Amino acid sequence: MTDWKWDYNPSEEYLTAGLPVGVVAEVERIATELAALGRDAETAGSRPEDKPGGLRNFPIFGGRGFIQFLAVPRHECVYICNIVWNG
Repeated sequence: MTDWKWDYNPSEEYLTAGLPVGVVAEVERIATELAALGRDAETAGSRPEDKPGGLRNFPIFGGRGFIQFLAVPRHECVYICNIVWNG
């Protein structure tokens, strides 16, 4: 277990507006798991595939959507930056 945390960036209200409650719960569950990875969150998901860091994608609900996140070691935080839901 790490001391990493996660947060919405820019804000929870902005990113979750209009999303179903179940989607928000799934995003928060995944964000918690990413934070538990600590520094390894830099390589989770996809894009860029060949190196750590950068804005990364992580699919939700079997590809019916995805989240984009940044893992920032200096802040020990995973920032959820975008949520795309095609449901």
